[in-house]
Amino acid sequence: MKKVRIPLWGKILIGLFLGVVCGLILGDKALYLKPIGTLFINGIKMLIVPLVFSSLIVGVTSIEDMGKMGRIGLKTVIIYAITTIFAIIIGLGLSWITNPGVGASLQAASSANSAIKAAPSFIDTLVNMVPANPIGALAKGEILQIIIFAIFLGIAINLTGKKAKPVKVFFEGLAEIMYKLTSIIMAFAPYGVFALIAAVIGQYGIEFLLPLLKVVLTVYAACIIHSVLILGGSLAFVARLNPMRFFNGFLDATLLAFSTSSSSAALPASLRCTQKNLGVSKSISSFVLPLGATINMNGTAIYQGVCAVFIAQAYGIDLSISNYVTIVLTSVLAAVGTAGVPGAGLIMLALVLNSVGLPIEGIAIIAGIDRILDMARSTVNVVGDGVAAILVAKSEKELDVEVYKHKGVYLRR
Repeated sequence: MKKVRIPLWGKILIGLFLGVVCGLILGDKALYLKPIGTLFINGIKMLIVPLVFSSLIVGVTSIEDMGKMGRIGLKTVIIYAITTIFAIIIGLGLSWITNPGVGASLQAASSANSAIKAAPSFIDTLVNMVPANPIGALAKGEILQIIIFAIFLGIAINLTGKKAKPVKVFFEGLAEIMYKLTSIIMAFAPYGVFALIAAVIGQYGIEFLLPLLKVVLTVYAACIIHSVLILGGSLAFVARLNPMRFFNGFLDATLLAFSTSSSSAALPASLRCTQKNLGVSKSISSFVLPLGATINMNGTAIYQGVCAVFIAQAYGIDLSISNYVTIVLTSVLAAVGTAGVPGAGLIMLALVLNSVGLPIEGIAIIAGIDRILDMARSTVNVVGDGVAAILVAKSEKELDVEVYKHKGVYLRR
């Protein structure tokens, strides 16, 4: 009898389902499983800095034409900016329809100011993008600084020419090693996902979500609408590609982002899916995806819009048209400024609330369901990264359409 092989995404999905069942049955005792999930997350985190650093350098050095690299970078930033603007508009628009804060009361909420770290200003972010100590940035995991250093180092390797070839070969070898290590760590994903989801359900339970169910449903609905209409639509009408093929080929990364609530944690899977399943060249994916994991905030923008409206309605505060415009602009600009800060979602939300004069104390309630919302927003962030990689690769004629159309026909580049 032929043995049935379950693909990784199928195993992750099984882990998700069993984790939910286990969390409901065990309750608080499911928290004892959390260390298993933590081990998996630590394994993923172990990959992030060397993977981002080596893959970006390989991506830059593989584009020897400096004009081409500038063109790819500009296209990537424009795509991320446009999709983020659409995301925040969808979040605000759907919130205006569902009125998630009507009937709620946050008057008893405790102050959350002490739990929120100050978000850096936009000017400070621009200044701090260039690391004074690149080794320190690598050690601390300052992703935005690592990306800038990797790009500059890759450009310098290209400009140096023949003498820098050993360094180029070294980073190519390091990147391949990290890809292999990624596949090893990813083999344990179903077990890690099972433990993480069981702990979340066991800790929060279904009852905890009921008072804020409308917020959760609004965020999830907005994320689905944005993913299907904007991201999927851009593939269909701009790139002339079947969006269902993308969602199928990118499923491993999508499920990992949902279960870990981390764009960075899903980066290894995103690189593998775009290259192996969807036919994106390594030079494009190695440049676009690490950049997107830092500055692309489609899902977070949706989250900010819904939560801002929820808090305003719960406190009985009417938002004007200018307030909505301010929320849109602040969300887009803050995407770069807080991407490398722990707890970026809540920090960005605090920044948005301050920009329109809403009580920051409302974050105390949002923080209670932040883990649930983070699953959706991280997933959309990662899907947006993948779509951008496809669009840039198609425009640069570095997308193998045959691989995209027929999964498993991977032509190594």
